[in-house]
Amino acid sequence: MSLKKVLTATATILILSSAASAAQTPTRISQFNDWGTYSYSADGGKVCYILSQPKTMEPANVDHGDIFFLVSQKPGQGVSYEPQVVMGYPLKDGSKVIVDVDGKKYSMFVKGESAWMENAAEEPQLVAALKAGRRMEVDATSLRGTDTRYTYSLSGVTAALNSINSCK
Repeated sequence: MSLKKVLTATATILILSSAASAAQTPTRISQFNDWGTYSYSADGGKVCYILSQPKTMEPANVDHGDIFFLVSQKPGQGVSYEPQVVMGYPLKDGSKVIVDVDGKKYSMFVKGESAWMENAAEEPQLVAALKAGRRMEVDATSLRGTDTRYTYSLSGVTAALNSINSCK
């Protein structure tokens, strides 16, 4: 996907997300293998995040739209490393998105086209698993009832996270 398309899609994601109601167009900071780093200014200050797209999407015969996994850091809002999944389609109400990092599973609640950690206390554990992991799978169910699976490479995730440590 082109940089322009990623930035446009990311800006749309951020503007639609409740945490970024006043978001501006994001700025690309850097790229670390399969993970890019971005920032934008919001009411609470600067927000930095890392973002990746899946390497594989299942089932292959459906239009998934643009799919992203991101981890944001919002120092002005007291938020450190908030994982989020953004789908290119509405998710089934009441369903869960399951993130599996090398066999360790984490549950996310859904709202619209996005999902966040069900238990915010597990956010640091998921981030640590991403840093130590090799592969991540994300399972979700669309509003239509289609079960989907996305496989992500974790190559570059540690460097990307380290690069936004000093986000201010």
